Amino acid sequence: MRIYVGNLSFNTGETELQTLFATMGTVDSVKLVRDQATGRSRGFAFVEMTNDQEANAACESLNQHEFEGRRLTVNDAKPQERSGGSYSRGGGFCGQKREARW
Repeated sequence: MRIYVGNLSFNTGETELQTLFATMGTVDSVKLVRDQATGRSRGFAFVEMTNDQEANAACESLNQHEFEGRRLTVNDAKPQERSGGSYSRGGGFCGQKREARW
């Protein structure tokens, strides 16, 4: 099960999260989301746990738990939704073709 962990301190690392969630069960992976330009933490992470019962127990126990001076938000990670009106990296508007100017 994939778990979203939000409101993290910018000083929290993967090792600290691994240790915290390991008290609740077997942790498969921890992915701290970082800013691409600076490498600084963005304040949230994803934790994967093998056993769904342990993962659900972790969500219940650790949600609103104070960790490193912050009150965590912990819940089942939802799939990322794609919005139809976002800009692409190439500078154009995704999903729409540009018409020729002449």
